[in-house]
Amino acid sequence: MFGSVDRPSGPPDCSCGPLDAGGVVQLAGRLRCLSPVPRRLGSGPVPATQPSAAELVDQLSALEQLKSAAAAAQARVSAALDESVRAERAARGLPDRERGRGVAAQVALARRESAHRGGRHLGLATALVREMPHTLAALEAGRLSEWRATLLVRETACLGREDRSTVDRELCADPAVLDGMGDRAVAAMAGRIAYRLDPHAALARTSRAGKDRRVTLRPAPDTMGRLAGLVPVAQAVAALAALRRAADEARASGDPRSRDQVMADTFVERLTGQATAAGVPISVGLVMTDATMLHGDDEPAFLAGFGPVPATWARAVLRPARFAMSRPDLVAAAPSKTGKPSAAPAMAPVAHEAQVWLRRFFADPETGELVSMESKARDFPPPLRGFLVARDQVCRTPWCDAPIRHTDHARRAADGGPTSADNGQGLCERCNYDKDSPGWSSRPAPPSRPGRHRVVTTTPTGHSYVSRPPPQPGGPLSRLDRIRRLGGRGHTRSPGTMDVAFARLLDEQELAG
Repeated sequence: MFGSVDRPSGPPDCSCGPLDAGGVVQLAGRLRCLSPVPRRLGSGPVPATQPSAAELVDQLSALEQLKSAAAAAQARVSAALDESVRAERAARGLPDRERGRGVAAQVALARRESAHRGGRHLGLATALVREMPHTLAALEAGRLSEWRATLLVRETACLGREDRSTVDRELCADPAVLDGMGDRAVAAMAGRIAYRLDPHAALARTSRAGKDRRVTLRPAPDTMGRLAGLVPVAQAVAALAALRRAADEARASGDPRSRDQVMADTFVERLTGQATAAGVPISVGLVMTDATMLHGDDEPAFLAGFGPVPATWARAVLRPARFAMSRPDLVAAAPSKTGKPSAAPAMAPVAHEAQVWLRRFFADPETGELVSMESKARDFPPPLRGFLVARDQVCRTPWCDAPIRHTDHARRAADGGPTSADNGQGLCERCNYDKDSPGWSSRPAPPSRPGRHRVVTTTPTGHSYVSRPPPQPGGPLSRLDRIRRLGGRGHTRSPGTMDVAFARLLDEQELAG
């Protein structure tokens, strides 16, 4: 067939000996030797060495096959790592529940992924290697992508080993069965066979799925967010029907908003109990420079749990409220409801449902990182915890961007680690527990100092990974541009410091408390 690539059959050729990590790196380097292609379209006549369109398609197909083979090799290596760690810990007499702790985190760090994804990769690897050999072989041969292999593992997770092997054999032993099928078709066929083999297990899985119901928030472009609820399908359909009825009624009464806009606003209003979606009193963390907040600078702010947001949007969020701050000089410059400077802090109720509390932090002028605070207590007190959350923004484990749930000592408090910003880090719940697994350690890196914070984490295999906090608004690269834009008008700062205002919208209950 035109453009087809012959896939190898039979066992691999290992006549050159086993391939170690160095050999894999060399193999990856060889990919740079592919036939040359134009750097950009319209860059001139096609060179004589330019491959034909058919050859380029063959290269794409071969590279996709290589990706699948690499995924299969990663599955074998991950399963071997899991077995090795478990055997070593069993020999040391550790209980069974402790033998696999931290292995998924090691897989995640090696693959430059989050701990959550590391757990998925390890689960896929153990299922393929131990229970689904035909699926693994199809992945190695390039007939399946890693994602479709994941779908097969997911859809058969409720089955016992024997039934799972049956699904594996029926779907993947013959290459023609799944040939040409898309993701949905592959998952649907696996689900049908699983139900046929063990309907009770399939029904039990459905009943257990309700325990996984949850609500998640994901950032979307242009300062929007996707709030999603994983609920039983009957409840989801009922909720959507209620929103549609509310939208139809509003549109019938002359509401100028679109149907989708009414549904979105009604969704927010019914969840929060507010009369209007725009007036929701919610605790929100905004980190911005004083120049952005008070002097109209364009330096983006940072919204906790979301990411960078435009300066204009951040000021608009704060504008309806009256500023109550810890610095009289900033209070004097803060606009009041009348547009004139406020003379003193004001915490009295205002027309808007939210109020604003500001705290002044200082950042290193070279790196843009927030500098330290300390506490004599073993637990991180609220001000220091807030500082760590503002500095780290997301989990400090490399390649993990999960929300911060725990503030933790880099060097354990039991080992004499102080409760300070330099020895503190924000972690997600899973990474914090993985850090306490046997053989793991972490400490502030030797170059670490206030304004240049580094934490080095060492795994049981001796591999070390260094993490650093993300740059704050007003970082070192953008300050020069800001100074040029401002032209020095009415805004100066002391050498060696950079003001960063941390603004948080507080609801009335929190103010009262």
